[in-house]
Order: sequence, then C-alpha cells, then structure tokens
Amino acid sequence: MGARGAPSRRRLAGRRLRYLPTGSFPFLLLLLLLCIQLGGGQKKKENLLAEKVEQLMEWSSRRSIFRMNGDKFRKFIKAPPRNYSMIVMFTALQPQRQCSVCRQANEEYQILANSWRYSSAFCNKLFFSMVDYDEGTDVFQQLNMNSAPTFMHFPPKGRPKRADTFDLQRIGFAAEQLAKWIADRTDVHIRVFRPPNYSGTIALALLVSLVGGLLYLRRNNLEFIYNKTGWAMVSLSYIHGSSQAQFVAESHIILVLNAAITMGMVLLNEAATSKGDVGKRRIICLVGLGLVVFFFSFLLSIFRSKYHGYPYRLPHEDKGRTP
Repeated sequence: MGARGAPSRRRLAGRRLRYLPTGSFPFLLLLLLLCIQLGGGQKKKENLLAEKVEQLMEWSSRRSIFRMNGDKFRKFIKAPPRNYSMIVMFTALQPQRQCSVCRQANEEYQILANSWRYSSAFCNKLFFSMVDYDEGTDVFQQLNMNSAPTFMHFPPKGRPKRADTFDLQRIGFAAEQLAKWIADRTDVHIRVFRPPNYSGTIALALLVSLVGGLLYLRRNNLEFIYNKTGWAMVSLSYIHGSSQAQFVAESHIILVLNAAITMGMVLLNEAATSKGDVGKRRIICLVGLGLVVFFFSFLLSIFRSKYHGYPYRLPHEDKGRTP
C-alpha cells in the first residue's frame, strides 16, 4: 500500500510544479536573495553597534568624560545604530573665551560623571561626553547653538526633544539637579558623591590657632579678660544707659551692627539662590547665619540695656503672676 502511494505523490508534486506560473521562479529567487541580504545587513549593524559600545566603554575606563570633535560626534552620537544614551556638554573652556560659568559648570559635570563611573550601577547604557567650541565648531553650527555651556541628552532612538535640553537658566548647573534631569530622561538614577571640602575647617583651625597663639604669648598677663570693671567702662563709654539719649559713637556702633545683620541676610539669600558649588553655598549659608545670630543678639542686648522694662508684658499677665 505504501509502495503504491509513493509514486502517486511524486506524480502529484510534478503536476503542481508544472502548473506554477513561469515568472514565479525569478520572484522566489529575488525574495530569497533579499532575505539573505537583510540578514547580512542586520548582522553588520549588530557588529557595528558592538564596536561602538566597546570603544565607548574603553574611553569611559580611562576618564569619566571623553572629549569629542565633529567626526566622533557624528559617528557615535548622530549616526545609527545606537542603543545607549549620551549626555553631551557643549562648552568653551579655552582661556581666550573667558567663560567662567563654563569652568564652574564643568566642575559640577565632572562630579556627576565620576559619581556615575564609580557607582555600582554603572553600565553601557549611559555615557558622558563633551564638545568644546574650539574643537567642534562644526557641531555648534550643525545644531544652531550660539551659547555655552549647554547640556543635551541624545536618546538611543530618534531625535532629541525639547525636554532633552537642560534648562540651565532656570535650574542651575549643580550636579544634583543634573542627576535629577538625567533620571527623568533616561530612568538612570545617579547618586552624587562630592569630594570633601576642608576649606571651612582649615579657616576655622587657623583662626583658633591664631587666637590661641596670641593668648599663649600673653599667658602671664591675662587679667584684662577677667576685669569686669574694664568691660563695664568700655560699655559705658560708648553706650548711653538711658533710652532718652544716645552718644555719637553709639550711633556708629548701631550702624555697624545693622550693616553686619544686613550682610548676613544677603549671604543667606545668595546661598539660597546661587547656582554654584553646593559646598561653597553651604559655607556661605553658615557664615550668613552666624552674622545674623551674633550681631542681632548684640543689638538686642544693647536695646535691653537702654529699655530696662523689655521684654514688655500685657497688664493681665502681670496680674496673673504670683510673687
């Protein structure tokens, strides 16, 4: 039964081939060649992408931010294929450009890139690069960019959108703000690690050492510190004890105290609104707070010495008190 059925199936297949249209064979051959070509093109893209990622990883192992000229920008950022995000800082760091903001922004950008490079979450999905105006003028012209510094995110697919340009004027260029923007655009969260800043500690240590050295040199003649009469005479010489009168020197003292308080408020406002280094802003904030607290306390003590009934109380509060 099986032997008889085999020739019949061969005859049926031969009939089907005879009934195929004559022009279908070139079409099938063309379709086969097209599939082979597409498969080879896909393999070529995969190899090219692997080479680009390998090169970027090699650069990242040397430094957290690698510089790019026009050719590198077009090859690794503009040209496909690409499965990684690229953060690019367009800047002008040459001394003849005299861009102080560019140097400050570069310091924050370096802190951010180092935090990503040495973090445990570091991978080949995000890279940091830089294009200097004197090294990539054609890139600035291609992007119609006429200001620096500027931070842009180039996504793995498609062109950058409006939100892929960092709003430097409104947010500032602190590393923490840049990390938040990158998290919004790439879903990559970077924890910023800042190097320790010992400038405030060193300045305080020098001040303490200076005062301590002066006191040590006069260690045999420190009675003036414990002389209450002398301190009282100083205060009486310049501060009038009545609220109805005021010395000329007292007016100048009050002026200096108010100026110091105003300076402290200005420093606090500067620390809250500036866009510089966070460590410097913290030091400015502490200095401003110290000026306000110290000199306002001094001013309040003078006010109490002149107005002996201060702080004032309502009559019912005095009646409710028991002797």
